[in-house]
Amino acid sequence: MPRISLLGIPIDALTQREAVRRIQKMCYSDTQHHVITPNSEMLVSASIHPDFFAVLQLSSLNIPDSAGLLWAARHTQQELPERVAGVDVVQELCSTLGEGVRVFLLGGKGGVGQRAGDVLLQKNPRLQVVGTYEGSPRSEDVEEIVQRVNVAQPTLLLVAFGAPQQDEWIATYLKEMPSVHVAMGVGGTFDFLAGKTKRSPLWMQRMGLEWLWRVVREPWRWRRVLNAIVVFPYLVLRHGRHPVSG
Repeated sequence: MPRISLLGIPIDALTQREAVRRIQKMCYSDTQHHVITPNSEMLVSASIHPDFFAVLQLSSLNIPDSAGLLWAARHTQQELPERVAGVDVVQELCSTLGEGVRVFLLGGKGGVGQRAGDVLLQKNPRLQVVGTYEGSPRSEDVEEIVQRVNVAQPTLLLVAFGAPQQDEWIATYLKEMPSVHVAMGVGGTFDFLAGKTKRSPLWMQRMGLEWLWRVVREPWRWRRVLNAIVVFPYLVLRHGRHPVSG
């Protein structure tokens, strides 16, 4: 599957269906895989945090999870077929997983992870959800998390600590959880599934206006939105495909 480069970050040029198929195959492979869902804000973060930049370089799959990435691809004479939202990938993946794939939901504050797991089970009664745990990316929580995961023996680990913490955590500790074939950072997916956060209307998603929806509903996120709609385009216009030096 072809990859393009945005600000020095590899992004997989695939559709949602292709992404789901890739992850399905990973679940049955003999090696461990880290799946990331980069968006514009995450690429801005990677441009100023070398550790996160390195994590994005080494992942198995980087799914283009924002309209901003599609714009950046066009501007740099590259192509991404479509925006692939992480929450949509999780829902389709969980509806198509075969027997033997066990799922663990890690993260989600205030019981959101448990509620998200319940929603996934209601929609997919055959899905094997073998555990949920809030936890955190703090170092003092690592031992408890790793122990819980290793007791549950999941194949697929969905981690909702928020970016970049969730993906830095996965990159550091995945090898300590040998049953996990795929670990995927899923950001606010549990909040969407549990109904805590509402997604923007479909027409806004298609027009790339989710940032406006977020500003209206969650004005305290204005700094993050600013990174996505102002800082990211500036970096793309200035640096093109090339990595941003510190």
